[in-house]
Amino acid sequence: MADAIHAVPGVPDREPDTVVPGPASDPASPPTVDENSVFHWKLAELRASDPWRWLQLGWEDFRRCPRIGLFYGLCFFAMGHALLAVFQKAPEYVLALSAGFLLMGPFLCLGLYDASKAMQTHDRRPSLRASLAAWRPTKGTMAIFAGVLLILEMLWGRAALVVFAVSFNTMPEKANLLAMLVDPENIGFLITYAVVGAVFAGLIFVTSVISIPLIMDRQVDAVSAGLTSIRACLQNPGVMLQWGALVTLSIGLAMLPAFLGLIIVGPVIGHATWHAYRHIVPSEGATSPAPGR
Repeated sequence: MADAIHAVPGVPDREPDTVVPGPASDPASPPTVDENSVFHWKLAELRASDPWRWLQLGWEDFRRCPRIGLFYGLCFFAMGHALLAVFQKAPEYVLALSAGFLLMGPFLCLGLYDASKAMQTHDRRPSLRASLAAWRPTKGTMAIFAGVLLILEMLWGRAALVVFAVSFNTMPEKANLLAMLVDPENIGFLITYAVVGAVFAGLIFVTSVISIPLIMDRQVDAVSAGLTSIRACLQNPGVMLQWGALVTLSIGLAMLPAFLGLIIVGPVIGHATWHAYRHIVPSEGATSPAPGR
């Protein structure tokens, strides 16, 4: 019976088990890559002279909009005196709360970033009112990022208290605090305290050095901003270390005359940070990536 069955005329013969491979089943086809992902942004290669150029551009921005700069400079001045009050009341918290300049400083500088962006892109005139509202478009992302930095600061504070507790049987008297700290017998405490502070300050700096202006400008998510900041530091470790040291030294010197120097140095550093971000992250040929990319 099987021999008597013939193929139907006009219907081509085919193998019943043959499967025609398509694009979805082709193992050789490459996966789709999102070219707009922050992980594919080509970050700039920096030179040792770049941090000084950022400071120069920051000074020029301060001169172009001095009223905005002086407003935020007075805020930094107030923060300095708040830190002094903490030193007088609870000196064991001073090193940890000094992270407030690293934590609150970049967020306070949002208004300065907004002013620098307005002057650099010429899309509008910088104003104090607009700078005070610069956080609103990205308030959710900023809150998440601030939470991460706040956790780091709390860990810093706890570590500082542990160092004090291990080094001293009782808390040093406020009147003799400086004398006790510079006592050669306490050199181990000073080294440990400095190392702990440097570790946490370094973590905060590496994570946030360009993150906040990146969030404000591109409206990326907090994770992408933090990873981009870390990438920038890993790609240019020497220059970024120089930039961090330059910022720390400038702020430290500005504190010496009763924190008055912060009125000028604070906003100049803020404007300079914007220019550091615009130099490091490409400004052409890239768009904001999707959240989480």
